[in-house]
Amino acid sequence: MAAIGLNGVKVGTTSSQAYLEGKAVKETRALMAELCRHFYTLGWVTGTGGSISMKVHDDSIPKPQQLILMAPSGVQKERMEPEDMYVLSHSGSVLSAPSPKPWPHKPPKCSDCDPLFKKAYEMRDAAAVFHSHGIESCLVTMINPLSKEFRITHMEMIKGIKGHGYYDELVVPIIENTAYEYQLTESFAKAIEDYPKATAVLVRNHGVFVWGDSWISAKTQSECYHYLFDAALKLHQMGLDWSTPNHGPIQSARRGLSIAGESNVSVKARKSNGDSDPFPRCVVLDIEGTTTPISFVSEVLFPYARDNVGRHLSLTYDTPETKADIKLLCSQVQSDLEQGIAGAVPIPPDDAGKEEVVAALVANVNAMIKADRKITALKELQGHIWRTGYENNELEGIVFDDVPEALEKWHTLGIKVYIYSSGSRLAQRLIFGKTNHGDLRKYLSGFFDTTVGNKRETRSYVEISESLGVDKPSDILFVTDVYQEATAAKAAGLEVIISIRPGNGPLPDNHGFKTIKSFSEI
Repeated sequence: MAAIGLNGVKVGTTSSQAYLEGKAVKETRALMAELCRHFYTLGWVTGTGGSISMKVHDDSIPKPQQLILMAPSGVQKERMEPEDMYVLSHSGSVLSAPSPKPWPHKPPKCSDCDPLFKKAYEMRDAAAVFHSHGIESCLVTMINPLSKEFRITHMEMIKGIKGHGYYDELVVPIIENTAYEYQLTESFAKAIEDYPKATAVLVRNHGVFVWGDSWISAKTQSECYHYLFDAALKLHQMGLDWSTPNHGPIQSARRGLSIAGESNVSVKARKSNGDSDPFPRCVVLDIEGTTTPISFVSEVLFPYARDNVGRHLSLTYDTPETKADIKLLCSQVQSDLEQGIAGAVPIPPDDAGKEEVVAALVANVNAMIKADRKITALKELQGHIWRTGYENNELEGIVFDDVPEALEKWHTLGIKVYIYSSGSRLAQRLIFGKTNHGDLRKYLSGFFDTTVGNKRETRSYVEISESLGVDKPSDILFVTDVYQEATAAKAAGLEVIISIRPGNGPLPDNHGFKTIKSFSEI
């Protein structure tokens, strides 16, 4: 029989008095009090600021239905006791509230962060959410008052953030502060929606919210975020740029650097007539036909994926990664069938057996590869197949000989370099992580793939410009071998150069773009 909650509504057994006084709830209460004391020593919840919320872990209850505990608002966090926590149902109704304490304590009140915590639970299936007022999380948002993001790369502690590695660029959205925390709810939810990889949101002049799929994950990530914020502040004080791979001097290309015998002059790109233009702030590079021979993709990577797709799907069929790949492929194939795309064949249901499903998937993938389709479903699967090839030393990325030298030069100048390719970000990292010139990822600040948009659509380049946070799109130089991509990027306001490499396709007459045969010409 269902128990009656404090609001008089029948709810599940988790709201029964016996459950509320049971081991799981008691242990979560005690853990939250312990964490609050610890966070106080770190400076995250001083002056009654900051807050904490956790779900009551119980294997017998589905995560979405688990109880939620929240710390009260406006109290000395380091002095809280387990019984001071609020207990809420999964829908947010209060099941247990702390008893009032004598003067000078204020009457108990649930955390002002309540609606923000709930958004993290609803939108990210979080198990714990921490809100810190740590000074690092406040000051790091003030370095650039106009920036909508905090970015950092090539720092060891990035590995402590879910879904990130040392070479990745960590991006944390920044939202503007309001007088009351509940007023942040809309912009907080928008940031979560716009940054699906993020596990934190910064609030300017305020602090940070961090969540995880367990309290340990949330705590670990919170510590890593604060470390990275502190590192950025210290690097800024030293005049070094935390957002570039080499952490060189901030805007060194504009402040003056000695290169090739030019002492203390602004670094310029020399034109043939003797005039000069400043270097771009960012360079975005295509891969196929720009950094890498087309033949490597068409004669090495594509055949490897085609020849190994059946084996890969069969061996990894029940893994979460391959299940996600198959789901994407099934969705794409269904769309292809509806549109009458050549080569698309129906994929049987799961109960038809693994062999029949794999055979149908292989037929569709081979047709997609033959047509050189630039679709996410195919690119994700190819990246996973190629990863095995690189791990088994069956594949090695190829780049033109002038590429490493150019990457190193731009790296030294503090110019950020990004990759934008129709291949998945994983595939991009694999190519540059193991090349005929070694690991080149140390020179790269980030990777864009078709999840940002089709490479022949102007909107994709607008999205990239907004993501990179440049003052104007023309601060970005895009290098590609494809005329249609060049046209789309130019329409978005980017500077564009077309790469002429052996094996590249012909360009239209009077195309109007500057061309190069080597990166040394840039």
